Amino acid sequence: MSYSNFTLSKVKADFGIITHETQDLFTETKAIVPSELLTLTLKDQLPLASAINTEKARSELLVMPILIEVRRLLNNQISVFSGSTFEVAPEQGLEGRCDFILSRSTEQYYITSPVLTIVEAKNESIPSGLGQCIATMIAARLFNQQEKNPTDPVYGAVTTGTDWKFLKLEGQTAFIDVSDYYIKEINKILGILVSTLQPESKLVGVH
Repeated sequence: MSYSNFTLSKVKADFGIITHETQDLFTETKAIVPSELLTLTLKDQLPLASAINTEKARSELLVMPILIEVRRLLNNQISVFSGSTFEVAPEQGLEGRCDFILSRSTEQYYITSPVLTIVEAKNESIPSGLGQCIATMIAARLFNQQEKNPTDPVYGAVTTGTDWKFLKLEGQTAFIDVSDYYIKEINKILGILVSTLQPESKLVGVH
């Protein structure tokens, strides 16, 4: 079994997760103006990603440049992993590859705690990735606990590269943000991603 086998209903049943879908989690989070490099990169690569229209193309051409920008904004004090195996608890189905893992660690050769943000890339359907994303967020929290570096909450996002849906796992509750964000709102997307990787005391507008 792997993370991709988890639907929203399965992850709720297997792990006793409750979902809330009515909160605007990041309404007060400050937007961040993208660099000229990211602006030009997205302008150049968005049409190509849309034309190819595969998860791989959208991940490489849209998602990865955004995550590299987040790393730069945080002075390269985080690590970004793409397509890495994340074997945490195979007996619970918490195994397989993750599209993107972000950790508040500078170690880039292997995944170290605390893993704080999971990003799942989907070709077109955001809802189809929610269960998989939550399962990976559960694995991230368990991984942090195993590494004696527990964190709560853990954040996640499901994205097509152009559309973004953010999540927060706190206790047994998975909050699915009521708002969707689109690539034209890159300022807000950057602000949210940066906020998920900062200490809780520095987060703005996260309820």
